[in-house]
Amino acid sequence: MRTSILKIVSLAFLLFACQPAASQYVTIIDGDQILTLQTDERIPATILQQAGISITSHDAILVNGLPSPHDHLISNSLLSNSRLFLQIRRAIPVTLSTPQEQITLQTAAFTVGEAIQEAGIQLRAADAASQPIQSPISNSPISVTPSRQLKVATSGKLLEFTTSAHTVGEALAGAGIPLVGGDYSLPSENEALPQDGQIKVVRVNEAVILAQQPIPFTSELIASADVPLDQTQVLHPGETGLTVQRIRVRYEDGDEISRVSEAETIARQPENRVVGYGTKIEIKTTVVDGATIEYWRAAQMYITSYSPCRSGGDRCHNGTSSGATVQKGVVGMKLDWYLSMGGQPLYIPGYGFASVADVCGGCVGKPWIDVAYSDNDFVPWSSWVTVYFLTPVPANIIYVLE
Repeated sequence: MRTSILKIVSLAFLLFACQPAASQYVTIIDGDQILTLQTDERIPATILQQAGISITSHDAILVNGLPSPHDHLISNSLLSNSRLFLQIRRAIPVTLSTPQEQITLQTAAFTVGEAIQEAGIQLRAADAASQPIQSPISNSPISVTPSRQLKVATSGKLLEFTTSAHTVGEALAGAGIPLVGGDYSLPSENEALPQDGQIKVVRVNEAVILAQQPIPFTSELIASADVPLDQTQVLHPGETGLTVQRIRVRYEDGDEISRVSEAETIARQPENRVVGYGTKIEIKTTVVDGATIEYWRAAQMYITSYSPCRSGGDRCHNGTSSGATVQKGVVGMKLDWYLSMGGQPLYIPGYGFASVADVCGGCVGKPWIDVAYSDNDFVPWSSWVTVYFLTPVPANIIYVLE
């Protein structure tokens, strides 16, 4: 009984398999050409042959949008559709180059990435292609740059990464190690990647130091009618000036490499110290050595003495520049003082009344006068004494005794 049932099932299957396939409408798209035919064939290459369309082994066939082998039966799931679409994707020549070789392949790939894979090249994450791998395929050449391992020494660290960059600068930028400002790399950023894969990044920065130097002021002496004679008064204290110089200091990886000084600029001009010397005349009275005197000037002066035979020459001289005889009461001064104060009455403590009547050739370098004696009453002098200039006040006054 069981054997009879199996025979009946097998016969039914054979009868069904031998039934001719139902014909179906197929739309064929070949570039701009579209045609439709009714066929009971189920192999894409045979259907295209019925339609009089030739294809190569490199061309691709899509059945209802899905890639299909040329000589495989179309699946029943696609045949269940009311209409079948066959699209021919014609292969095009594409030149593909790597650093090692250049090949030309016929491909019907949709994208650059598919064409590269079809050429047997496996792209790694850091590899680069001359066109985006998702871009549609075209006749444009495609170049593939394989990535390389690099080691970069920077800021005391050693960083390792892979890159497909062509230059050092591109590799550093892609790794997030940009050269900023004066930074530089070895090799330089415009050079190709080094064969040994070693790159050094030198970080450069500059600091500006402001060097300040004082400009000393000078003193200016002017006459002041508000200051008593033989006295001085600071009318303006003066102010030190200031120069500023910018010094650029260059550091490489924290070490000072150089210093460049720019030209000095004057930040503040000095102001002169102004000292007023007195020209204010005041008549005063005092008692000196028991004598009452009226004077208009009292000055500290260095005093020496001379006599006819003690004047420093090889013989005795009795005469003076004014024609008076060398004797007590005659005072010698340097020439410019004598020309201005000749005949000026004086009182010299310890010497007495006198007048300017001679020239002292050696009285230089300080307020210095020479008092005269005769040879018989000579007294040696060599000391500082207050000398009183007696009234009347002369018309020509030397305000600063130097």
